[in-house]
Amino acid sequence: MKARAVAEFFRAVMLSAALMVLADFCYGQDVNSRVGALLKDGSIYGAKIEAKADGSITFAIMSDIHISIGAPSEKGTMECVEDINNNPDIQFVVITGDIANFGSDNEIASAKSIFDKLNKPWFIIPGNHDATWSESGTNSFAKIFGYERFEFEAGGIKFIGTPCGPNIRMAPALVPRESMIWLKEQIEQMADTQPLFYVNHYPLDTSLLKYNEVLDAIKRKNIQLVISGHWHTDRAMEYEGVPGVIVRSTLATPKGEKGYVIADVKGSTVTFRDKIVGAPKVGNIWFTLRMSNGAPYPKDIEHKPVISNPNSRYPNVKELWRYENSADIGAGAAIYRAGGMIEAAEGFNALPSVAGSVKSGDIVLFADEAGVIRALDGLTGSELWSYKTGGKIFSTPAVSGDYVVVGSSDNYIYCLNPRTGALRWRYECKKSVLGAANIYKGVVYIGASDGSFRALNLKNGSLKWEYKGLKDFVVARPYIDKQQVVIGDWGNTLYSLSPSTGKLQWRWQTPNKSNRNLSPAQVWPIKSKGLICIVTPDRFSYLLDAKTGKQLARIYGGREAIGLSPDKGSYYIKSMKDTVRSYSLDKILSHLNASNDAKPLELAPADVIDWQSITNYKYEIAPSPITVINSGGKNNKGVLFIPTDKGNILALSVSDGSLLWEYKLSGALINYLLPIGEHQLLASTMDGVVALLSF
Repeated sequence: MKARAVAEFFRAVMLSAALMVLADFCYGQDVNSRVGALLKDGSIYGAKIEAKADGSITFAIMSDIHISIGAPSEKGTMECVEDINNNPDIQFVVITGDIANFGSDNEIASAKSIFDKLNKPWFIIPGNHDATWSESGTNSFAKIFGYERFEFEAGGIKFIGTPCGPNIRMAPALVPRESMIWLKEQIEQMADTQPLFYVNHYPLDTSLLKYNEVLDAIKRKNIQLVISGHWHTDRAMEYEGVPGVIVRSTLATPKGEKGYVIADVKGSTVTFRDKIVGAPKVGNIWFTLRMSNGAPYPKDIEHKPVISNPNSRYPNVKELWRYENSADIGAGAAIYRAGGMIEAAEGFNALPSVAGSVKSGDIVLFADEAGVIRALDGLTGSELWSYKTGGKIFSTPAVSGDYVVVGSSDNYIYCLNPRTGALRWRYECKKSVLGAANIYKGVVYIGASDGSFRALNLKNGSLKWEYKGLKDFVVARPYIDKQQVVIGDWGNTLYSLSPSTGKLQWRWQTPNKSNRNLSPAQVWPIKSKGLICIVTPDRFSYLLDAKTGKQLARIYGGREAIGLSPDKGSYYIKSMKDTVRSYSLDKILSHLNASNDAKPLELAPADVIDWQSITNYKYEIAPSPITVINSGGKNNKGVLFIPTDKGNILALSVSDGSLLWEYKLSGALINYLLPIGEHQLLASTMDGVVALLSF
């Protein structure tokens, strides 16, 4: 017995030495290839990591890296990698999102170069910082790392990780529809008894849209643990009886401690400890999980969110048809009618529509995050044609005559025949095209991620002019009239260009120029009474002189979503909680005319308000524009439509903001809402729904 123990000891020593030699040999190479990992369709799968001789496994968890070029986060991440490399007990690394601070290509590339120095397998997923502010339309993450979701086994435990946006649009997090389909496929292929560890950047709570769908999927099998980040702190969690952990960020704490988490699985026990870079020992255990041999959670525990569905209260609102797409939709839907399109009035930044209700021959157009442009029959919602591009699409289709223009993250601007889907032309940019086009007098105006804003001939796609002075990438739709083209970017800047030449007329920057997250990038600008009106993420609306770009005033309230009243005398904003306001432009101008102050005015909402409506949409950050019709509502003065980030649509009366109706269409962000005639509304949602409503 003693001789056998000695033999086992020397076998373990020799195995450990062999593994260290192999690690040294593969240092700086694709270490995942050593464990049978394969890549396909944005997924890494098939890897198998054997348990140690005693049956245990040890792995590191890194989260919320937030790489910024030249910042301490780069050096700190390198130090974490070196610390992990120096620990032979760690067998692999799981990295749970927010890799880049602003989702830029160079930040993601920097992170990849650092993680490539790991001398053991590592598996990574993106977080909201990698998706919401992605100049590539979230393509670069998968291109640079090779995938954006993973499946592998370690010591007999299945690990499955999914990406978690939101992609491009500001909203609560959402596991993309295509990744949910993939997750369910992986779950179905598992043996019922195999333990499952699920990895997602966001916790599986109400901060994640449709988290119940994720829980329902993973609870079909032997789920034992959910691993997340996002909160930058260590914490034990519980989701409908399913155990979870949230782990710290690798970033330095106020004490200057950079670090990560080490998980040890020994038999049915899983422990979690922090490892501070440079510390001689691992920290104390902060959570211990006892895995179950049977059901890992009590079957009777279910904490479904209490969401009141308003649809039964407003039976006048109906879905005429509903189309459920196989991928997320991050842009609005448009409509085409042969010879019957109606352009929005000057001042409004609104999609063209049609007179009256949808009729035979009308075509609904939208594009999705699988990179497909689709056409549906306007009367039935049945698919007519589709056109596949080479990248994800977040560009709302622009329609003019027999032309529809869409930008794609494959770097091309596409122009198709809306009746047939045939390609008319395409124009190549140097980077992704995430913004929506606006077509004015036969010219396509659109911004891209390559620092350029372009004007193209609608008929043939030839370049009329190019402005190369953008500071950052574009995701919104420009405002256009005969005097100016106005667009914002993610470089804290709003630009006014000449429609005929592209010459810069003026440039306005946000007061906090160091924080790109506060840029006027998501807002679709509007114009009235000589003012450009925008709302930015710092929760202010800004009033600029349309001719000079000079900031004249700002008013507290709102966040990116803005709309213009039918008479162009007021504009609408929605706060981040329950409140919609109408601000009078005449009252604003009155304050401006009465002021002798050369500095921009700081106006309170009470100084300029027409009305305020307290709704029930709760916390809300959707950047989708507010649209209007000029009839209906109280006193027949019109209706405004509020899209929300959790799938609800609110209709308010223009005259006083009173609620006319509310409709829950889906479980995720509502994109641009297109009024059609006086009693129909065309909607698309982030979770893949396109629908025609009547009201």
